[in-house]
Formats: sequence, C-alpha cells, structure tokens
Amino acid sequence: MTEPGPSAAESTGSSDSPAISGRGAAAERVAPATPSAPAASRRTSLLVTLVLGGLTAVPPLSMDMYLPALPQVGAALHSPAATVQLTLTTCLAGMALGQMIVGPMSDKWGRRRPLLAGMVIYVLATALCAVATTAELLIAFRLLQGLAGAAGIVIARAVVRDLYDGVAMARFFSTLMLISGVAPVVAPLIGGQILQITDWRGVFVVLTAVGLALTLLVWRTLHETLPPARRHPGGLGSTLRTMRDLLADRTFSGYLLVGAFAFAALFAYISASPFVVQEIYGASPQVFSLLFGLNSIGLVLVGQLNGKVLVGRVRMENVLATGLALIAVAAAALLLMSSGVFGHVGLAPMAAGLFVLMAAMGLVMPSTNTLALLRTPHAAGSASALLGTSTFLLGSVASPLVGIAGERTAVPMALVQLGCAVLALVSFLGMCRPWQRREEKGITKGITKGITEQDKGTTEQDKGTTAYESGITE
Repeated sequence: MTEPGPSAAESTGSSDSPAISGRGAAAERVAPATPSAPAASRRTSLLVTLVLGGLTAVPPLSMDMYLPALPQVGAALHSPAATVQLTLTTCLAGMALGQMIVGPMSDKWGRRRPLLAGMVIYVLATALCAVATTAELLIAFRLLQGLAGAAGIVIARAVVRDLYDGVAMARFFSTLMLISGVAPVVAPLIGGQILQITDWRGVFVVLTAVGLALTLLVWRTLHETLPPARRHPGGLGSTLRTMRDLLADRTFSGYLLVGAFAFAALFAYISASPFVVQEIYGASPQVFSLLFGLNSIGLVLVGQLNGKVLVGRVRMENVLATGLALIAVAAAALLLMSSGVFGHVGLAPMAAGLFVLMAAMGLVMPSTNTLALLRTPHAAGSASALLGTSTFLLGSVASPLVGIAGERTAVPMALVQLGCAVLALVSFLGMCRPWQRREEKGITKGITKGITEQDKGTTEQDKGTTAYESGITE
C-alpha cells in the first residue's frame, strides 16, 4: 500500500472540514481508497458523547479501581506480588487480543451489534471475578473481562472516525479524554473507599454494576454509524490483507509504535505505582488514590489545553513531539531519583515526576490517535484495532518488567518508562518523519484548494441551472 498524502486538515491543523471534501472524479483522484468520507459537520448528542466517553473509560475503570486492592488480593489469595500483577497483565492482554477480533468485525457487521455482545460478556466476566477463589481463576476471569471489554475501546474510536475528520476529530478525542479522564481520577478513590467497607471483591461488584448500566445506555442511545455501503464484506483473508496494507503504510505504523510505547510507559506507572507509593514510601491506600487522582487530573487538564487551545493553532506533529520530550525528561528524572543519584528522596519529588509524565500523555494520546486515523478512513475499525492492540500488548509486557527486582525499588519502573519514551521518540522521528510531512503540506493544500474552487464553480453552475429551470416552469 502506498503512503497516501495527508489531507489539508491533517497538514495544516486548522480545518474542521473532512479530509476529502471534493466531489466526483477530482475527489477520487485524491483519495481513491475512501468510499465515503466522514462528515465533520455531523454532531453527536451530549448523551451519546457521554456514552462514547464511558466506553473509552472501560480500561481505566477495570484497572484503576482495582489498583488499591492489589496488596490485599495478594494476601487474601496467598499469592506473591508478581502473580497478583498478572491479573493486570492478563486483563490488558485480553483487551489487546479482543480489539484484533472486534475491530474487523465492526468493519464487516457495523458498530452496534459487536459492541452490545462484547459489553454483555464483559458484565458476566466481571461478576465472575468477584467470586474467584484462587489467583489462577481470577487471572482467567480477568482475561475474559479484557477480551470482552475491548469492544468498547475499539468501537468507540471507530465511531469517532465515522463521524469526524481533521481538527474536529482531534477536538472530539480531547473531549472524550475529558469524559473518560474522570474515570482514572475517581476510580482509585472509589476503590479506596470500597476497601473501607468491604474487601477487594466489592470492587468487582461495583464494576459489574457500572458495566451493566453502560450496556443499557449503549442499547438505548447509540445508533449504527457505519452504513452498509461502507462495510467490508470479506472474511478472514480480506481482514488480514487490510491490516497488512495498513501496516505497510510507514507513517501509520510509526504513529502506531509511538502510541504503543507511550502507553507502555503509562502502564509501567499504573502497574508499579501501588507498590512504589504504598510499599516503598509507606502511604495508605487513600493517599495513593489521592495522588493517582491528581495525576489523572493533570492528564485531563493538559488534554483539554490541547483540544481547546493548541489544536488548530499548532501543528499536531509539534504537539506530539513536545509531549514525547516531556515524557522522556520526566522518566529520566525518576530514574535519577530512584537510583539514589540525589540521595534519599521523599515521596513528593517522585510524585512530581510522575505528575509530569502523566500530564504529558494529554498531548501524546489524542495527537497519536488523530494522526493515525486520519490516514485510514476506509478501514477505521481495523485501524483502531491495530492501534489498540499494539498499545495494550506493549503495556502487558511492561507490567511484569516493573516488578522484576522486587517490591522495594522503583528503578525498574523508571527504566521501563525511560526506555519506552526513547523508543517512542525514535519511532516518531524515524518513521513518521514530520519534516517531510511539512514539505507535503504545500502540495496537498494546493490540491485541496483546487478541488474546493472546482466545487464552488459546480455549485454556482447548479444554482444557475436551477434558476433557469425555475423560470421555464413559471
């Protein structure tokens, strides 16, 4: 698959119009692979926006509400920390594999049916987690929970691609971050309060109720966004060919790796922070929940700064580069502090470094998703599946690595974060090559301007014809 040129909206970062807005043969010359460009002018209702935000909140709800209970789970099931962390890893791996299944299914059968089926199974699997009697059973049920919960992640992202394009899509992703960002803020707080009145099983009871409510909302409010004319009727072979073609696009694969490595750095924090904050620095579950919530607030606020202020004024590639640089600097500082270069440091400096790392994700995550999906309007479900699968797979690899040296040092966490940040920067510079995309900007803008002028001429001609026919009728 040859690399398609970026749209004007993608290149300039200042247009809410679809990437391809021309009609007829001129539009087909620009993007022959796009059967029907999504209309950026479409708007979703507030309730549907909240539902999409809730679907993207499934991963933080499934992970973060459970984090304060990790030490308690190990004690209750008589399992070491490494085994307990596998309950996070298997859920994450399930979400990665599930997206590879559900994404292409949604391109073939539409968004609604696969989403509803996945949410029903998610509710059942979460209820089973609440009654697990051994660590092995909990790990198995968490895998099933992840497989089913993947439907909400991948399809919500595909629905956004169905409805929006260009800057409008970037802004909507930032809006979703505001909504779904509430989940990691409140989830650990809720989890910590649940542990005050019951044990870790109560966390899964609450997650079951949340999943059931979200399933009912999807059934009542979320309509189909992928018309039959834009669906892919092919089977497994066609799906594999589509994914192969997507991965053959060097720039798309570059953004895929950037997002995956950035998420791995984030998940290294998610997986290790309960033990770092509570075991190494002696904080209570409630203090850990408060710090985790503050970090999540930082991510949400920076994400909103990106969506409301930067998008449309600053090139998305520049925003992404800034976010990656901040993550790398924060990870390097954490490594220096945790390895004793500055002597013994308290919780406050470590918490500050983690705050910067988390907040920078608000620049990286929306930009990565937008820049990648702008290139794939013809296979949004499959592209969303590849993006999600890569992030969750690398995240599941990062999870056991952070505990490889035990529970008494934060060095492995910082090493994993710094390594992932460096690899994300290398992928961005080596594969996305933003300086080349800057050169493409003028060419693509000229083509799009020509199409726009042609469309204006066609519109004026149509108006003249209509007026003439109206005169004849009269």
